[in-house]
Amino acid sequence: MVSTEMNGHGLPLGKEVADGLASPAGGELQAMLPAAGVETRLSRRRFAVLGVFSLYSLVNAFQWIQYSILASIFTGFYGVEYRDVDWLSLVYMLVYVPLILPASWLLDTRGLRLTALLGSGLNCLGAWLKCCSARPDLFPVTVLAQLLCSVAQVFILGLPSRVASVWFGPKEVSTACATAVLGNQFGTAIGFLLPPLLVPRSDDIDVTAHNISIMFYGTAAVSTVLFLLTIAVFKEKPQYPPSQSQAVLQSCAPEQYSYKQSIINLFKNVPFVLLLISYGILTGSFYSLSTLLNQMITFHYQGEEVNAGRIGLTLVIAGMVGSIICGVWLDYTKTYK
Repeated sequence: MVSTEMNGHGLPLGKEVADGLASPAGGELQAMLPAAGVETRLSRRRFAVLGVFSLYSLVNAFQWIQYSILASIFTGFYGVEYRDVDWLSLVYMLVYVPLILPASWLLDTRGLRLTALLGSGLNCLGAWLKCCSARPDLFPVTVLAQLLCSVAQVFILGLPSRVASVWFGPKEVSTACATAVLGNQFGTAIGFLLPPLLVPRSDDIDVTAHNISIMFYGTAAVSTVLFLLTIAVFKEKPQYPPSQSQAVLQSCAPEQYSYKQSIINLFKNVPFVLLLISYGILTGSFYSLSTLLNQMITFHYQGEEVNAGRIGLTLVIAGMVGSIICGVWLDYTKTYK
């Protein structure tokens, strides 16, 4: 996800503000910086905030892929077609499109804590509802549960850059953001690996129902713990701003910010539009492959659900290594382009 914050003039605020490097407007923005006496300090809580967010983002990603990687088993268990199970993955993408702008507006106007609680809370609720769907005649219940988890995802995927910028210092932002994104990727990796091990193929439907229940209840228990930790750990912002740019943002009056204008400015920005298109193509390809991976493997190699999961795991782990390297590289070189 890409997040850009704007000041009252519709100009982007970020590390460039602190360095006075915002091209033609650099002088104006530098003049807006608070007096030198304003204290900036890094909060120890920032690591707890990042850790809790990364973990509940992990669980949300796990819940996204847990059906698709077991598509050959869930079709038999619920007595549905492959396309019906595919929708349990596609609903994540379908819900994201209309809800991401309202969710971004909520994040900008109501703040970080409320958005984090909505993401973690809906994720927990969806996980518990899945526990009620481990019967062959309750496929509609599992659809509803997955729908709740997909709505939770909208309040999760937009947070990494905000958590990083609000809680971390200038030299930590890119690494913190990469770590937050890494949690989601790691959840997908675990979602490829664990479900085939927890729910092995069985001709006994009662055994399959028992194994599915174990997976669902385990996920719900972890989601509940993380929701409680979110309530305890997440604050709107640290007591002291971690950087000069955050001090500028926090000193701006709310009426100076225009969400509508920030969206207009983004779509007038050609590099942003190019990034949006290229990122969309890449993630669309990955999500499609992830959704259909089980079917592609088991169509030619029946009973190989575990190996299909391992293939998916390999895909994600390779990407996670790239995320870590790029995050550290950007913090030290600033060569974003």
